[in-house]
Amino acid sequence: MAVLPFQPTPFFANKNRAFWTMQVAGWGGAFLLRAMAAIANQFPPSVLLQLLISAITGFSITLVLSVIYRELINRKPMVTWGITAIVLAISVGLYTFVDAWVLQLTRPNADTSFTQLVLGLFYLPMTLLGAWSALYYAINFFLQVEEQADRLERLEMQATGAQLAMLRYQLNPHFLFNTLNSISTLVLLQQTEPANAMLTRLSSFLRHTLLTQASGKVTLEQEVETLKLYLGIERMRFEDRLRTEFRIEPEAAEGCLPSMLLQPLVENAIKYAVSPQEEGAQISLSAQVIGRRLRITVSDTGPGLQRQQGQTALPKTMTDNDQTVSTGVGLPNIRDRLAQAYGEEHLFEIRTPSTGGFTVIIEIPYETAEETAQQAADLAAARDPAPNPLPAALPQASAATASAPLPGQIGTAS
Repeated sequence: MAVLPFQPTPFFANKNRAFWTMQVAGWGGAFLLRAMAAIANQFPPSVLLQLLISAITGFSITLVLSVIYRELINRKPMVTWGITAIVLAISVGLYTFVDAWVLQLTRPNADTSFTQLVLGLFYLPMTLLGAWSALYYAINFFLQVEEQADRLERLEMQATGAQLAMLRYQLNPHFLFNTLNSISTLVLLQQTEPANAMLTRLSSFLRHTLLTQASGKVTLEQEVETLKLYLGIERMRFEDRLRTEFRIEPEAAEGCLPSMLLQPLVENAIKYAVSPQEEGAQISLSAQVIGRRLRITVSDTGPGLQRQQGQTALPKTMTDNDQTVSTGVGLPNIRDRLAQAYGEEHLFEIRTPSTGGFTVIIEIPYETAEETAQQAADLAAARDPAPNPLPAALPQASAATASAPLPGQIGTAS
């Protein structure tokens, strides 16, 4: 699909310009329509002058109405509609008086009295100004609702970003506690060189993780690089007992996911699969794109949910009937982050075969880095919205409205 070389601007982005555009187009269209009807019916040229004066009169009256309505729109309903009815009646009377007076001047020999002209012309100004007023309030109320919806969406985006950041930061002390505990053990065993090497790799890992935003997303390729740094630290402890396998499709590697999402899964596998078994275990990570979904599978060859006497309970997991068996940090954190980032558009499934092993399947919408960058820009704009381009004297919620020169035509007022 072809991409436009420019970003389309919403019509009401500049509400003053939108008002004047619709005001001029509305009353200009009314004059042209009535003028063509007069020419088609072979009316004298003086009728064109009368119609021009009528259009100018309507244009001027609605400018005054726009100022009055702008002050009334945010008042109590009884005040708004009561004063609007009075002002509208006066405006219709004034419009009719001007039309009748001009018509009497252009047709001095007509037998119709001034009162008859006023009564005969009353319906047209009432229709035009009534429709104009209705469209003014309708468009302004729509803009108010739209503005409130945008404000609510910005607040929701800010709350979501804060929640994602909180969940991400929750991982840091959890991971640091386990790693520093391992380093402390090496120091107590007087294994200085492995402890120093682990501290060096821990420093590299933390430096790498600090480069990503707490609530941001990274590509799967970047997430795997982070995992390899973490596994390098853990391999200092377990050596050959920790075996890993990565099967990442090229297209899946370009997909994005919340940063540090997979690290708790690998940490969980090390704790409950590699650590308790003398022979260790293998941790596998695979990723593929299915349609517009990114599926990530993390599995291990440990004992699964087969608990031996004295073994610590697993972190909170989900069984087939959606019941929880215990509480921890890693898996609930992942579940919460997925819910915050994707709502109902994600899958978090745990499989524990009777033969052993533990598998976690995550399925999320497939997003490229460009799409993720656009979402981040939207979130930044929500946190720091652009200043209101309207003048201070013009209320943001009621700056643009409609002009209705003829029944069925739409215009605006400022």
